[in-house]
Amino acid sequence: MSHQFDFLVIGSGIAGLSYATKLAMHFDELQQEVCIGVITKVQADETNTKYAQGGIAAVWSEDDSFEKHIEDTMIAGDFLSDRHIVEIVVREAPGRIQELINYGTRFDKEHGGTDYDLAKEGGHSDYRILHFKDITGAEIERALLEKANSLKSIEIFTHFYAVELITRHQLGETVHRYDTDNKCFGAYVLNTKNGEVEQFLAKTTLLATGGIGNIYQNTTNPSIATGDGIAMAYRAKGIGKDMEFIQFHPTALYEPGKKPNFLISEAVRGFGGILRTKKGETFMENYDPRLSLAPRDIVARAIDSEMKKAGDPHVYLDVTHCDYERFIEHFPNITAYCQDHLGLDIRKDYIPVVPAQHYLCGGVRVNEWGQTNIQFLYAVGECSCTGLHGANRLASNSLLEAVVFGHRAYEKTVELLGQASLPENIPAWNDAGTTHPEELVLVTEMKKELESIMSNYVGIVRSNRRLKRAMDRLELIYLEHEELYRQSKVSVPICELRNMIEVAYLVIKMAMARRENRGLHFNLDNVK
Repeated sequence: MSHQFDFLVIGSGIAGLSYATKLAMHFDELQQEVCIGVITKVQADETNTKYAQGGIAAVWSEDDSFEKHIEDTMIAGDFLSDRHIVEIVVREAPGRIQELINYGTRFDKEHGGTDYDLAKEGGHSDYRILHFKDITGAEIERALLEKANSLKSIEIFTHFYAVELITRHQLGETVHRYDTDNKCFGAYVLNTKNGEVEQFLAKTTLLATGGIGNIYQNTTNPSIATGDGIAMAYRAKGIGKDMEFIQFHPTALYEPGKKPNFLISEAVRGFGGILRTKKGETFMENYDPRLSLAPRDIVARAIDSEMKKAGDPHVYLDVTHCDYERFIEHFPNITAYCQDHLGLDIRKDYIPVVPAQHYLCGGVRVNEWGQTNIQFLYAVGECSCTGLHGANRLASNSLLEAVVFGHRAYEKTVELLGQASLPENIPAWNDAGTTHPEELVLVTEMKKELESIMSNYVGIVRSNRRLKRAMDRLELIYLEHEELYRQSKVSVPICELRNMIEVAYLVIKMAMARRENRGLHFNLDNVK
């Protein structure tokens, strides 16, 4: 079966929906009919966006300034951020957030007032985080989905899983990674309801597939975050960048064996939460003058160091001294979860926390308009590398990046629309000679082994020996899985594992290539 669109969006988080919404509204105003397909591998609201608790950063008060937000971002990124990109994102932020508000997104306001209740998080020099309780991402997702569903030119396909991008390679041509004339024509997509792979053809395609968290044992990402867009782009000869910079959130709730890990927002430390060892002693004064409000890479390494020194499985976050009523108002979800799942009374109990993979600062390399090196293929959000984050993401800049680049990709898409076209005779998916595998336990065990390799050897602290060991073991898994993939009809578990293996390879490869410790990449052998 074949579908044809003017625009195909792979992913339904803030990046994909903001892009699709902008396109639909633009052509509605022109009274031109277009067809925009949005595909998502589960239900439409199950995205990384939904799980973003803290908020979205922007200069919103007269006391703050663009220059301060720019400098905070550069410092957090260890000055590997592209300053030009940082300036674009920071200066365009208020306008993009106002559009979210116009779509119906709610942000908390001060008691009895009309001004927004701006929060401050680690690495920020001022109060600039707009938030809605502790479920900001879910609130933005709700508003965007409602807006998208109101626009007749957008069709959302749930339970459709993108397997492979369609490029000139599928037309029988040889494509190289640094060719300038490769083009994307959509994707082959698995209809998970009937097991058939269908053509989703489009003049322009946007990847908005989120992160890679599930290559690690501990992650705050939902189960869908398996690096699909990055792996598909890489196989299509897209270029990856900065994959070694993996952000571990310092304070995920410690619940052994649970995945994903429940996130204790950075905003809790901004509210006054203090990190302590299992003995109740503070320790951040030994690592950074900003104490518990230091950037995430510093806090995560400090916690990792304290855990290793003491042999403890976690540390604590202490909020017992905070105003309880105000805490509940700001963090109702966190308060309820701690009570319901661990029986914690935050008025007297410390919260056990542990670092967990949280965010990828690298991804598919794009320019200031979200364009990849493949013509008519864009990438926005966590699957992309814009240059904003550099070696470490500043808290609450991720939702901001997605909405800013969703807008910029929309602008460039409209500009280049007249150049986009679809060739004839794009071949259908060919799975002749394949069968349904009888033992998916092979996939399950390979996935567990992959998670163990990445967590033990390519985590917060690395070494040359660990990285080599990780690469050697990953190669064995790759060879075993490729044989299974060639013999099997595609399924979500098989394709997800394939993508996880490929993004793990990119992380290890780029970690091995970086010979200096910057931001989130810390190699013991690079210490002078």
